[in-house]
Amino acid sequence: MTSGLRERKKQATRLALHEAALRLVAERGLDGVSIDDIAERAHVSPRTFFNYFPSKDDAVLGLDPGAPQHLAGLFTGRPAEESAVEAVRAVHRKMAAEMAEDRELWPLRLTVIDAHPALIGRLVAGFGESERVLAVAIAERTGTRVGIDVYPSLLASVQACVMRTALHRWLATDFTASLTDLVDEAWDVVTAGLPAPPR
Repeated sequence: MTSGLRERKKQATRLALHEAALRLVAERGLDGVSIDDIAERAHVSPRTFFNYFPSKDDAVLGLDPGAPQHLAGLFTGRPAEESAVEAVRAVHRKMAAEMAEDRELWPLRLTVIDAHPALIGRLVAGFGESERVLAVAIAERTGTRVGIDVYPSLLASVQACVMRTALHRWLATDFTASLTDLVDEAWDVVTAGLPAPPR
């Protein structure tokens, strides 16, 4: 088996486990689903489950361990003439467009997470890792230093808030709004300096 085929099979198994976990939790609630249930629905053994996820909550969230590096790579790949904010905003537009194309998995993921606040802590930890990796890339682009200068870590945190806000609003519209427009609107407000809304 080639390394490429092996990797595709691993990705397919990971996605099958994630989808099984999401659908089962949507049907039964978080407390009504076990790891054995998820493995059975995905047609793998419980032992195989632990090759991909350390816990049931992780399977439900489906956080990709390569996501932080992927985000930083997209940012680094943006044209050098873009400011750091412009580069992050462009990456967000690309990500939002890809999310919006998936009319089933992303809405289901957001709906399940919204219904089970206990998942939020693990999700925040995952976002935190992405922020740390992105902050390093921002520092390299801007000639600043992570942990010493405010800019890289602050922008990395702000971009996460922008995406979370857009996703929450997308959920609130029952996924009828344009996610890319919601991302753009959030960035417009941030780059305008967070002006107070008109009364």
